[in-house]
This record gives sequence, C-alpha cells and structure tokens, in this order.
Amino acid sequence: MFYCREEELSTMNRRYEKGRFECIVIYGRRRVGKTALINEFCKEKPTIYFSALNASSQENLEALSKAIYISKNPNGSSFPTYRSYEDALDEITAMSADTRMVFVIDEYPYLAKAEKSFSSRLQHIIDHKWQNGQLYLILCGSSMSFMEYQVLGYESPLYGRRTAQFKIQSLTYREITAFHPDLSATDQALLYGVTGGIPHYINKLDVEKDLDEALLENLFDASSYLFEEPENLLKQELREPAIYNSVIAAIAGGASRSNEISTKIGLESGVCAKYLKVLLDLGILKKETPITEKPGKKTIYAIDDNFFRFWYRFVPRNMSVISAGRMRQVYDRAVKQYFPDYMGLIFEKMCQEYLLRYATDLPVLLNNVGQWWGTDAKTRKEIQIDIVGTPVEGNEYLIGSCKYRNEKIGIEELELIRRYAEVFRKDGTFHYYIFSKGGFTPALRDASDRGEVTLLTLEDLYK
Repeated sequence: MFYCREEELSTMNRRYEKGRFECIVIYGRRRVGKTALINEFCKEKPTIYFSALNASSQENLEALSKAIYISKNPNGSSFPTYRSYEDALDEITAMSADTRMVFVIDEYPYLAKAEKSFSSRLQHIIDHKWQNGQLYLILCGSSMSFMEYQVLGYESPLYGRRTAQFKIQSLTYREITAFHPDLSATDQALLYGVTGGIPHYINKLDVEKDLDEALLENLFDASSYLFEEPENLLKQELREPAIYNSVIAAIAGGASRSNEISTKIGLESGVCAKYLKVLLDLGILKKETPITEKPGKKTIYAIDDNFFRFWYRFVPRNMSVISAGRMRQVYDRAVKQYFPDYMGLIFEKMCQEYLLRYATDLPVLLNNVGQWWGTDAKTRKEIQIDIVGTPVEGNEYLIGSCKYRNEKIGIEELELIRRYAEVFRKDGTFHYYIFSKGGFTPALRDASDRGEVTLLTLEDLYK
C-alpha cells in the first residue's frame, strides 16, 4: 500500500500533465520512502528507471544501458552497453522526442561520484537538447549533504536547472496511523517511538494485532531484518562503521557534548567532530540548542533517528539474551518496563509536532517550538522546560510540560512551570500547557476550568 505522500504525488502528476521538460530533485535520508514515491508516480508511464551503483563508472554505464534497453524491451535478454554516457543520453533524447518519457536516476550521488563529469554533461544536455522537450527527469539521492550542495547548491553545474525539489521527511506521529488504524493511542505512540515515522521500518516491523509480539519477532530476534539494520546501514554508508557505532553508543549512553563524546570513545576532539558531522548529515544525529539561543557552548548532540535511539537503548544491553533466543522470557523485565522512560523524549517531540502542525486554537501564532534549558540564578540549579513556543511577533509564549507516565499530574506541575517561565524570561505573557499520558488530578482540572492552563492527554493529540 502507498500511504501519506499524496501531496508530493499530486504535484508531480500536475507537472507531468503539462508536458514540459521537468527536472525534479527528490532527496531525504535512507528508508524514508523516496523510491516508493517515485515508483507510485511512474506507474503506467513510459519510464527509464536507473538506480545508480556504488561502483565504477563503467559498471554504472552498463547499468544505465540495461535500464534503457529494458524500458524499450522488457522481455529482452541481451543488453549491449553504450560506448559512452553521451551515447546513452542521446538515446534518451531520441526516445523522448515523440513520447512523454520519465527518466529516473535513483541514488544520483553514486553516479556523480563514479563519473566526475556526469553533472556537467547532464547540465549541457539539459541546456541544449532537453530544455525545450518533454522529458521528465528525476534525480533522487539519500546523501542529503551531497544533494543540497552538489545538486541544488550554487556551485553545482546543475544549479538553476531544477524545476522542483522535494525533501522527503519522515512521517509525523499522526500520519503513521494510516498503517495500523486499529492500534490504541499508546501503541501508536510506541510505534512512532520505535520507527520514527520511517515507512520502511513500519513495514518491516509488520504489526498485525500485538505490538509486543511484532517487536519480539521482528526486532528482538537475531534472525530478523531490523535486528541488523543499524549495523548494515552504517556499513553501507560509511568506511569506518565501528567508530561511528562507538560515537552513537556514547551518545545513547548519556554523553551529549562534543568533549564528552570524544573523551568517552578516545578520539581527539577535532577528529571526533568529523564523525559527528557525517552522522548529522545522515540524519542519525541532531544538534540541539536552547530555543531562542544561538548555537554555542550550550549546544548538545542527541540521536535524532528514533529507530537508532530505540535500538541502542535496548539491543546492546540485551545482546546475550537475544543471541540465546531467550528474549521472549525476559521481555517484560528487560525492555517493556522501561518504555515510559524511553518514551519521555518521544512524547515531547509529539507534543511539539502537535503544537506546530495540528493545534487549531492556540492563543499565539507560533514561529517555533522546542526545549529550553538554563541556570536558575536563585537556586543555581540547571532547569529544563519541555516546551517553549515562540511567537511570530510579540511577547507571548507557550510554556509546557510533557509527562509520559500513567499517574495523574497534579497542580504542583503548573506551579513548577510557572517558576521556570520566570527563569526563561522576566517579561512577557505566558500561556501554560501540560501534556499527560495518565491524565490530571481534580485540582489541576479546576485550574484548567479557570483558564490558568490547557490540559491535553495522549488521546487528545490524535483528535
């Protein structure tokens, strides 16, 4: 089934119907659904689909030649190789002269790195042969930094040739409900917490009725696809996967600042910074700074990919049990009992998404939502505010707390975030929000009835 990319698909089809030359750039991290979107778009359209190889220029020319011949003769068994890329591109020019043709180059960075002059050749043929034709060119890539700088960037030979671009993001916590609409809100949240809204991971987890059973069969089993996914992805993308594994493990273990990470894995800070940058480019890590502040001394590193975060939290510590095939016997004690703690940060992200994308009656037009942390001058203690919503203009702010616990949250939580708000800013108007999985005490609900705070449960996020 094809889910949740209807807007991108509609835009691509509208452009196809116009019959003009198009150069569509599609990029995003691996597993996010780029190829599924392209395949859905290409259905019942004349298409040359070339998936570039992480191989030599000659091997890529052979693969491109095969893709061209298959598009003309799907049942053919012989695929001669063109003498050059120019010959292959000239053949595509001829094929699209009288037919609206889609030409897809998937994993474009592989081809551009293998054949250094290809981007320049592509720019030349776009300018001199394709610009006034009807070819529909799609360039797709998973290396976001390459696509942003070497395809979309000002110094790229292809700069200015694109007619549209799509940065494919992971699905939101609400969008993934399309995959398994019958799951409870708690299971939907956990599914998001495990997969991070990556369609490939949702499909591989293969939830039927019971999410616990799906995790046991398709992640906490040494023979399952998802069990080896982080290691395989690092091997596929990186030359030194062991070092990158150590970096991620250090962050999963609590190291958040660059000096802490470099010390924990035994690398010089400058060398460690290079590994961190690569993981940032892959979308596995993210840098966080207190909202309203510029990057600086308070900047920390965190795992941005939910699946990596879940895997590094629960798999390494239980590796011997998993390898022995005994995870089913200890799952409740070794994994499930820690879900509320693990889901704390996931719930914060869901609440932020809710405020930015789905809430319709906010008292403030928000520019951004994030965390804030700093030192309370009175107590000299570090404090953290789960939710700070900043306005597009003006001096009104949303201040919020997120609690992924089963017990009801009481009036003391409102008093706490009021104190924290004063540390955040001495001036301004504050609107208080408390999100709770387990609900609220009567006293806090009374405060809500008086208009002092807005209360939202996990279920409310899905309405």
